[in-house]
Amino acid sequence: MKEAGKKGGGFPRKLWAALCCLGLSVFSSSLAAQDMGSPPDLNMVQAREEFRVGVQAYNRFAFNEAILSFERALSFRPGESLILDWLGRSYYRSGFEDIALRQWQSALQGYEPFSEDSLLLASRIETVRNRRSLLPVADDDIRYVDAGRYPGRYESAVYYRQPTSVLPLEDGTVWIVAYGSNEIVRVDVNGLIRQRQRGPVNGFDRPYDMVRGLDGRLYLSEYRGGRVSVLSSEGEWLSYIGSKGQGDGMFVGPQNLALDEDGYLYVVDYGNRRISKFDPDGAFIFSFGGKSARFPGLLSPAGIAVKDGLVYIADSAAKRIYLFDLNGAYRGIFIEEGLTGPESLRFLADGKLLAADTNRILLIDTGSAIIRELGLAGNSRVRIVGAGMDQNGNVLAANFQGDEVTVMTRLTDMAAGLFVQIDRVVAENFPLITVELSVWDRLRRPVVGLDGRNFLLSEGGRGAAEQNFIGAGYRSNRADVSLLLERSSITGGMKDDLAAAVRDISAALAGSGRIVSLISAGEQPFREPLEDAGDRSPSVLAAAARGSAASYSPLWRFDLGLRLAATDLLPGEKKRAVIFVSSGTLGELALEQYGLTELAAYLANNGIVFHAVIVGGEAAAELRYLCNQTGGSVLPLYRNEGIGKVIQSIASYPAGAYTLQYRSQLLTDFGRAYLPVEAEVYLMERSGRDGIGYFPPLE
Repeated sequence: MKEAGKKGGGFPRKLWAALCCLGLSVFSSSLAAQDMGSPPDLNMVQAREEFRVGVQAYNRFAFNEAILSFERALSFRPGESLILDWLGRSYYRSGFEDIALRQWQSALQGYEPFSEDSLLLASRIETVRNRRSLLPVADDDIRYVDAGRYPGRYESAVYYRQPTSVLPLEDGTVWIVAYGSNEIVRVDVNGLIRQRQRGPVNGFDRPYDMVRGLDGRLYLSEYRGGRVSVLSSEGEWLSYIGSKGQGDGMFVGPQNLALDEDGYLYVVDYGNRRISKFDPDGAFIFSFGGKSARFPGLLSPAGIAVKDGLVYIADSAAKRIYLFDLNGAYRGIFIEEGLTGPESLRFLADGKLLAADTNRILLIDTGSAIIRELGLAGNSRVRIVGAGMDQNGNVLAANFQGDEVTVMTRLTDMAAGLFVQIDRVVAENFPLITVELSVWDRLRRPVVGLDGRNFLLSEGGRGAAEQNFIGAGYRSNRADVSLLLERSSITGGMKDDLAAAVRDISAALAGSGRIVSLISAGEQPFREPLEDAGDRSPSVLAAAARGSAASYSPLWRFDLGLRLAATDLLPGEKKRAVIFVSSGTLGELALEQYGLTELAAYLANNGIVFHAVIVGGEAAAELRYLCNQTGGSVLPLYRNEGIGKVIQSIASYPAGAYTLQYRSQLLTDFGRAYLPVEAEVYLMERSGRDGIGYFPPLE
């Protein structure tokens, strides 16, 4: 097919007409109107060339260059919708969302009403205008509805029986504890079973709940076995905690589990009506929850959750949630009305409690004790024993009686679908085309766990040939980091602290990431010279962190330094972060050229997390804002727990980036043809799509 475009040394008349009909030309309306026998329109020729340069610059992540080329193309062909569309994409990736929206709105006016281009662009405009947050938390104003199921059986086939608990993982999969079939199964986002574990030789004995320790090990309660199994991070059995009985460290029907911030394990001992506490290695510490002068005693202990020094215990018979401290001392009643039979408690990322209450999923604000019903799973005969929120923001409800896990999604997401963005098209090896794309929900939260079954590529409305799923960002265990160092008059006297911070960051990244660049945010930000080979040595990094006396200035530029640091990350790993080592303050020229919202959008729209490591006092509000908008953290360098765990977590950050390949069947016109590619993504009842184009190599 590639050779067919070469006949006659020009663009064949039949192919020209075909491309115009398919809308594949650069400016379809103009090309369709042009008489092929007439002299060429020089403005169109120049616009085409600038447009081609702009598209290629965009695919190299050179967004500023792309903007200039598209602006020049518009000077030759004002009002062309396709140029305006691409110009909006370039501004969007550069962080200028308001300008991007204006360009897209202008492009929308030129597209045919209700055409595919028009509908896609209108959807993109609406999404960018309305989204707000990155964290996978429940929205107080949105109701959750059934979006699908992970069935335990289908017709005569049984996959698992009587689920009692779910444990979502960072890669989008979820462990399902199957009480009825004595196993745990790991299911992906498409509902396919990826792994099945049944324990040691004697097997699990009515497994009930599972939690993950700080070191990645799993704890699994066994109701009839009267014990807790300790499993590896992959679900392989390692050892037992406890045994049947009524003595210290023994159980009669252990059910729900919880961990505190230090990794101590709390086990609901249902038969003994108490809570037992163990250290991370399984050594018994004490039990609590019995009757006392102040507390009537637990009747039917069920869900348990621990946060900020408090233990929350649901009693399904009393229809209450009680509070205890970490030493087992009774602190009072947290909830005493509005519950019908609470069985599971789990904390979400925003500190709210997710509770399973018969067939209801509840959201509880721990500050106000206000209960809100997120949604109903099935009917009143359904019994939801456990619930959790997966990495994509869905509520997973373990329906014990229904032999299934119900997937509940925000009602607005069901209506709006997925936000798909083709980030880059690599055509150097034409006809083999590589497509890099990102999938988010409508609030810019990455959708993880997808594989080849979730994607359909097409070109010009026809399915792409030889489509292959190459990889996914969430599967990577590597991260790229760019270090940004404040070169102010304040940090000029803190060179040892800067060096210590960089050493700690480098040590934390060992084995899980690399430092791509080290940027000095001085009056004119620049890249510190580092050795080119492999990992950076501590001595080289420490010397670069200290910098020279000339590097420091009261007129230091945070905004320019941040843009430079972020740009260095674009061609690398999909899990990536800028780590800003700072005194916590921002100078008078810190945001001179780029505003705070523009910087946040530049990071978020390119999947970059922002962390601030503070070597001085309190962090400025602007730094906290950037962290909140990108999913990062403010980290005092000398805090008791150190910064290592947070830095290491960059490699496990949820990345909704995917790479696919296909073999193009389109003609190239010696590399001058603008070739389309569309991507559709499906996940249960939700879908989304994006369409873009590229130029093959010139011949």
